[in-house]
Amino acid sequence: MSDLKTGQSFVDLGLPAVVLKQLEKMNFTQPTPIQLQAIPALLEGKNVLGEAQTGTGKTAAFGLPGISVLDASVRATQMLVVAPTRELAMQVAEAIANFAQKMPSVEVATVYGGAAFGPQIKALRGGAQVVVGTPGRLLDLLNKGVLNLSALRFAVLDEADEMLNMGFIEDIETIMGAVPAGAQRALFSATMPPAIRKLAKTFLVNEAGEQPLNIQVAAIEKAKATIRQRAWMVRGLTKMQALTRLLETLDYQRVLIFVRTRTDTLEVSEQLQASGFKASPLSGDLNQAQREQTVAQLRSGHIEILVATDVVARGLDVPEITHVINYDLPSDSESYVHRIGRTGRAGRSGEAILFYRSKERHLLRTYERLTNGTIEYFEVPTAQELSAFRQQALQQQLVAMMAQPQLHEMAKIIEKMQAETGLSAEQLATALLAQYHSRRPLILADDPAPRKFDDRNDRNDRRGKRDARDTREKRPGRDRREANIEFDTYRIQVGRDHGARPQDIVGAIANEADIDSRYIGQIQLFDGHSLVELPKGIPTAVVRVLQRARVRQQQMGLELADEQITRRPRPPMGDRPGFKGAPRRNERGARGQQGERRRRA
Repeated sequence: MSDLKTGQSFVDLGLPAVVLKQLEKMNFTQPTPIQLQAIPALLEGKNVLGEAQTGTGKTAAFGLPGISVLDASVRATQMLVVAPTRELAMQVAEAIANFAQKMPSVEVATVYGGAAFGPQIKALRGGAQVVVGTPGRLLDLLNKGVLNLSALRFAVLDEADEMLNMGFIEDIETIMGAVPAGAQRALFSATMPPAIRKLAKTFLVNEAGEQPLNIQVAAIEKAKATIRQRAWMVRGLTKMQALTRLLETLDYQRVLIFVRTRTDTLEVSEQLQASGFKASPLSGDLNQAQREQTVAQLRSGHIEILVATDVVARGLDVPEITHVINYDLPSDSESYVHRIGRTGRAGRSGEAILFYRSKERHLLRTYERLTNGTIEYFEVPTAQELSAFRQQALQQQLVAMMAQPQLHEMAKIIEKMQAETGLSAEQLATALLAQYHSRRPLILADDPAPRKFDDRNDRNDRRGKRDARDTREKRPGRDRREANIEFDTYRIQVGRDHGARPQDIVGAIANEADIDSRYIGQIQLFDGHSLVELPKGIPTAVVRVLQRARVRQQQMGLELADEQITRRPRPPMGDRPGFKGAPRRNERGARGQQGERRRRA
């Protein structure tokens, strides 16, 4: 429920008394702008086209009038809601069920893929009046003849643009084609691309030829004032180093981290778990039971950090989420609005953090315009600041512990140790502190000074953009003279057999390690592996990032190459498999040079 208020009451909208009574119990008193406009129109029987972002109260905007027009005595599907994801379908179904609590004869069924057909079929055949589902499963049930829409009164498409992005447009057209002509329709979408407008034009015009009521709630009207937006430019540290430092120093309740791919959800969550954080991935690879369990653990606090992709997190409603971190920026600006809408819910404050590269700075201005907000730039804690934070945190823990009773037994142990070892209490405390430090360093080494290939401004970044024409086997001689740097040779587990090209390797290294392509030396491709030259002194953390990076869906597995292997002379061509007997190139070159010398003589 959005915290946007209009100054009017739900009583003014014409809702039935039984619905109003339940809203009062739920402390719903004032409608949001989308509810204020949509509910009366839908109660009057009009079709509605709503443009509104997540968090503006859309579910109540169609859910309340939907249950108001139901005939609870009829055991058949009368209201249909189509949602893009299982999570959103479950959330919508739960909200509608709550709205209808004082209507005991009304049943709500949720149908979605990844779950057994049996219980869902049973719920439909049992006469559930409200059906909320995802396009694929709804289409399956229609084709099986289980979902009967002959008694349907009200059909809703929720998050239509997201269904378009997920490739459900044909399924939606089939489902809407099965909706009776006389049924009322509503479509809600954050954006209105041409395909969605075409869908609205096809299915929202009623039998009398009347156009739908178009309701627009602009993104800038969303309750974003309670969401603080901050951005850090990826520089000096890797993303993972920055993420762990932030999570250690932030005062958070629950955190939602957005990454680009399902593989990323696993890798990022595994690294966070290894660092001691309560993190878990949420991706399409999990079955429905696992996803529901993961969200439940997040709500309960068994999990504090969720690493997810845009698709599975769409519709996720956990009020305890205090921070959203854009580990990878979204592919489109609208997705950013949906992402940060996962925090600052139910009137709470929230914080959205972005990791961006210098070439992505222009996107931040777009986000500011779209949210009518300001993005603050900040730096993640330095090694010295993190050391001070840990020391202060430990000090507070020790002070709090000394306030506890029953410490006399510990005091006796200290006295005994002093007597037996001759060490003072201060020396024992120092030793214990050193033992703690070995497990969790209290004094961190200073951050290395930014290297040339890390310290780039926007101009250098534009100048250093990769060009496919320049990603042939590198020109190390020229690059070394220009950069005046030394290289180490690394081996990666990707080669010709995997379809790899030099530009693929350059792109992966430049993107994942934020190394300018000018500082990537010679690349040699072999069948099952490749050799690549990188500047000496690359930090271990960067090497670990590149070990996990992928080229052509193959993990690089970067490791320092053995010098004997890298310097081993190539075998003569006559000794290579498949050689047809042509003279060796070096021999031809030698004979040619001898002939030239004779002619000159």
